Amino acid sequence: MELISSTGRNRLIESVAHDAFHLELRDDYSVPLEHGPYEKWLGGVVDNDFMGPWLSMIRQLTQGGKTVRRVRVVTEPHTPYVRWEHEGTPLNEKAGEQIRWLPRHELPEGLSFPLAGKDWWLLDDRLLAVGHFDDTGRVLGSELIDDPETVAECIRVRDLLWETAIRHSEYKL
Repeated sequence: MELISSTGRNRLIESVAHDAFHLELRDDYSVPLEHGPYEKWLGGVVDNDFMGPWLSMIRQLTQGGKTVRRVRVVTEPHTPYVRWEHEGTPLNEKAGEQIRWLPRHELPEGLSFPLAGKDWWLLDDRLLAVGHFDDTGRVLGSELIDDPETVAECIRVRDLLWETAIRHSEYKL
């Protein structure tokens, strides 16, 4: 299996014609770029400067008429990482990204996640960038999948979860 880097995945997101959707299923991520700011936040200091390039990309996409959406499926009670994500989400939304939250215990009954329950980006309803992580949560890269049946199943799950999930402004920790 060939994996592309986060930079390569972001290039694909930047190139969408209409829509990029991210399904997040982890309660913690070990992303090197976030390590310092997260540690500072745990110590009571907010430093979101690292988000600048992402927010710039989101602004460029959404101001160009494209949609960027994300559903975060989270466990309650929340991990410190999820609380940190929640606190920073207004920056994403101000840039134009739409983010919703879904407590894991409120998932639709009988839902089975495609792709063995891995996180994924769905790009223009035609391409998936499936996240792969090591045992410590460190990002290994993204696998690209364009199989029509797998894409169709992810579209179905996306639509179901998007309608079920709670808007960020209404989801209180």
